[in-house]
Amino acid sequence: MPQTLPQALLHQAHTRGSAIALRYKRLGIWHERNWSELAHDVGRLAAGLSTLGFERDANLLIISQARPEALLLTLAAQWLGGSVTLLDPDDDNRGLLENLKPGFVLAENLEALQQLRERGVTLYLDGRGLKHAPQADLIAYADLSADAVAPACATESSAPAFVFHAQTTLQLTHAQLLAGARTLVAQAHVRGDDEALAARVFAASGQARYLLAPWLHAGFRLNFPEALATRDTDRRELGPTLVLGTRESYARLAQSVQERLPLPGTFSHGVYRWGMQPTPSPLRRWLGHWLVRRPLLDVLGMSRLRVPLLVGPALSPQSAAFFGALGIHPGNWQEPSTRQASTDHLLSRALHARTL
Repeated sequence: MPQTLPQALLHQAHTRGSAIALRYKRLGIWHERNWSELAHDVGRLAAGLSTLGFERDANLLIISQARPEALLLTLAAQWLGGSVTLLDPDDDNRGLLENLKPGFVLAENLEALQQLRERGVTLYLDGRGLKHAPQADLIAYADLSADAVAPACATESSAPAFVFHAQTTLQLTHAQLLAGARTLVAQAHVRGDDEALAARVFAASGQARYLLAPWLHAGFRLNFPEALATRDTDRRELGPTLVLGTRESYARLAQSVQERLPLPGTFSHGVYRWGMQPTPSPLRRWLGHWLVRRPLLDVLGMSRLRVPLLVGPALSPQSAAFFGALGIHPGNWQEPSTRQASTDHLLSRALHARTL
């Protein structure tokens, strides 16, 4: 059984190597990588990081939106036994960064780099605007992959995989993430043929616990939209079977549909209200589905949805009623407290020590 996230990646590459693991959109075109290709890419990135001096117990700071490059470099750092801290580039991270003084950084673009006053080895994804900036020591992500053989994959399950900085610092170990993934996959009946959309940066611990780790454990397909602004269009195009959201993101989707509804008092609005009301009549349920609910599911990109997940607080009554009428009842997964996560971390290390 895999003990770390990169080992879970290698397990998928060994058992389902030709299956599509990841898709991402560039200039309107979807590109694919299967599990074998993905494991090879991560191994090459790990070799490249190693040549830059990244070692076991080092931390990699990533300031980027949800991009496949950020995901691959995350796994490469963990491959070497390091941890990863992810920050949302849309947030003002300058105060936090002054305290962190990161030794290894991946920055999405110039704006992300400008948040850094002190930094060590720094890689970038988008080089626009950097030519005339005093950034001579920057390394392009595209130049990182080394021709050297990938180093041995780290195996310590009690090592921290992610470090999150919010009100307090939260560490999540490989053991915690994989144990949680096994629980979610079993309880939510997640399958290898499911599809999910990674529309938000992995800067929140819920994304790591309930999307990234289950993806590596179950082996479903993870899709990256072209940009945050295109996520709704890309979701409609893909029709994912697994959706992970928060109270706010579900409310945003409900609001986006309600803004398109016909005005109250019109015939079309009456049809909408009629189709969304519960009824014991099989004929009315059938008509309501094809006239109202199915078109709304298509607009939401949820016509194939099988596993709706909710992290954090419950849906508002309005959102719950809207999605409930569509037959969507998100399973709620509460984030653990920092104290509990810290306790889990210490227990995990103690159990690991006893097995030596």
